[in-house]
Amino acid sequence: MAPLVYITGASSGIGQALAARFHDAGYRLALVARRTADIEAWAAARGIESGRLRIYGADVAQVDDIAAAGAACIAQQGLPDVVIANAGISVGIDTEVREDIDVLARTFAVNNVGLAATFHPFVRGMRQRGSGRLVGIGSVAAIRGLPGHGAYCASKAGVVAYCESLRGELRASGVRVVTLCPGYIDTPLTQGNRYGMPFLMPVDTFAEQALRTIEAGTSYRVIPWQMGIVAKLMRMLPDAVFDLAVKGRGRKKRQGE
Repeated sequence: MAPLVYITGASSGIGQALAARFHDAGYRLALVARRTADIEAWAAARGIESGRLRIYGADVAQVDDIAAAGAACIAQQGLPDVVIANAGISVGIDTEVREDIDVLARTFAVNNVGLAATFHPFVRGMRQRGSGRLVGIGSVAAIRGLPGHGAYCASKAGVVAYCESLRGELRASGVRVVTLCPGYIDTPLTQGNRYGMPFLMPVDTFAEQALRTIEAGTSYRVIPWQMGIVAKLMRMLPDAVFDLAVKGRGRKKRQGE
């Protein structure tokens, strides 16, 4: 039987591009999103046969909801070979605005708690089987905190640290934990950004490199590689120099802007 990949946030952007690339590589698809109609329309447009695809409606921010989607996948399609916790949100915040604290909480609920809840239904089975890939989608924004990006940067730093912890827990089991940190990828999520995006990469190119990285079981990779160098240089900058470097940088749009 063809291998199975389970992808959250599959209705657009990186998730949809990953679904397309894994399908072309011969995988069966288990795709998760709140907007299931969007996945259905995409699958119909691509001519993906029903026997290679199942769609699960779930809100990643609701633990019981996403856990139930994982359990349904196991029951209907079997234990996946690859699980990609891709669903995420990116909204700017201003800490002095009360409503933005709720945005912060929602960001953590999706990007962090939702990621762990996505993996949860599959860990025991993968450990018992002795194989599998659990893939967390981080970001180069995890490297340093950027003005107006507090919620997103903090959540993605949490993704990197969480996946590193999980990797250590599962190292002896045969289950590989892969952390992917995209730089600037051309998706609806980035197209509204109000600042420069160096080394902007087409989403299909990202998906191709991500597939190779996941299948290799690489523990951590920044895509594109140029942003990995930029991120390391940013991390090395003294705080005073870094603060000057980002002074006046455009802030991420807040909710409603």
